[in-house]
Amino acid sequence: MQVEPIGKQPRAIRLPMVEIFETVEGEGTRAGFPTVFVRLFGCNLRCVWCDTKYSYPPAEAEFTMTVEEIASKAERDYKAEHICMTGGEPLLYGGRSAALLEALCAIERIKDVHVETNGAIDLAPFLRDIRSPKARYIMDYKLPDSGENAAMLHGNFALLRPQDEVKFVIASDADFDFAVRVLADYPTEALALFSPVWESMPPARLVEKMLAAGLTGVKLNMQLHKIIWDPAKRGV
Repeated sequence: MQVEPIGKQPRAIRLPMVEIFETVEGEGTRAGFPTVFVRLFGCNLRCVWCDTKYSYPPAEAEFTMTVEEIASKAERDYKAEHICMTGGEPLLYGGRSAALLEALCAIERIKDVHVETNGAIDLAPFLRDIRSPKARYIMDYKLPDSGENAAMLHGNFALLRPQDEVKFVIASDADFDFAVRVLADYPTEALALFSPVWESMPPARLVEKMLAAGLTGVKLNMQLHKIIWDPAKRGV
């Protein structure tokens, strides 16, 4: 897959959208920072506990915007210095996704554009062709309880850099053990994050397991937005 912008006017490319809003980042190394969220429509996976089902079919995209319109809105309407490009799966559209990422990175005020990607998209073309140091990738590796583990591309682990992150959403003891094996089998420079599914893996239990396993290089990843607001609330 080539991720170079399509055609001679990449900023005129249209993308299906869900929402653009400003709030605080809920997780990862930028948790707590005011952040502009750019949520694209569409996803190639169907995880059993997905909390953004409105971002993929059979729902429909609420609207479309050009790359120029998205970047201009992020620059003009908000003050945050961080952008989260998310979905759905924001890299689903190949060259169109890359054109948007480049445009967001080109906003002078912005210090960081982190892309929440699902582990089933090959990151090699994006890392090769998008040169901005502002672009970072948060790869959400899907464990067996998600129902989508078979779709994971393990070659991405070796591509991730120290500024990137890899997230594991842990629903069970089996998921925890699987995540530990994956990290051992596929070394990566990215920071590893373990996120609890509260209903089946209470945070305190996950902490106990992390300490017992000696995972000194893994960070507990709590979702602040679900603590502050109703977990089902949109636009936060």
